[in-house]
Amino acid sequence: MSGTIRVGLGYDIHPFEAAGGSRRLVLAGVVLDGHAGLVGHSDADAVAHAVADALLGAAGFPDLGTLFPATDERWQGADSMALLAEVHARVGTAGWSVGNVDIVVNAEAPRLAPHLETMRANLVACLAGAAVNLKPKRGEGIGTVGRAEGIAVWAVALLER
Repeated sequence: MSGTIRVGLGYDIHPFEAAGGSRRLVLAGVVLDGHAGLVGHSDADAVAHAVADALLGAAGFPDLGTLFPATDERWQGADSMALLAEVHARVGTAGWSVGNVDIVVNAEAPRLAPHLETMRANLVACLAGAAVNLKPKRGEGIGTVGRAEGIAVWAVALLER
C-alpha cells in the first residue's frame, strides 16, 4: 500500500423491521424514537457500517462483514459505533489518519434534519476529530428507500499518512 492518501467507498442498506417489532432505530449512534428499527445482526446502524467500510476500503482491509461476521454470536446486537471505533483504531495502527468522511443517508422516513448535528458530532468524536459531512436525501417514492422499506447509506473516506 503505497501513497500518502487513499480513498474508500462504503455502502450499507438495511430494511425496516415489521410493524410492532422491538428494535430501536439507530443511526450514527443516535436512537430515533417513534420509528421502526432496522433489521440486522448488530444494532443495524447503517451510517456506522457505511463509514466503517469506507475506512476499511481506503486502508485496503477486508469489509466490515468479514471482520465482524453475522455468523459470530459475539456481534449479535453489537453497538456499531463501537465497531466503527475498532475499525478506526485498526486503520490508525496501520499508519493512516482520517482526513474527512462524506456521507449520504437515503431515507424516506424518519425526518433526519433534527438529528444531523448529534449524528455528525458522534461520528467526529468516534473518528478522533476528523471532518465529517452528513447529508440526508429522500427516495422520492422510487425503489426500496422511496417506498420507506429501509435506509441506504453511502460514505466516502479520505485517509492520509
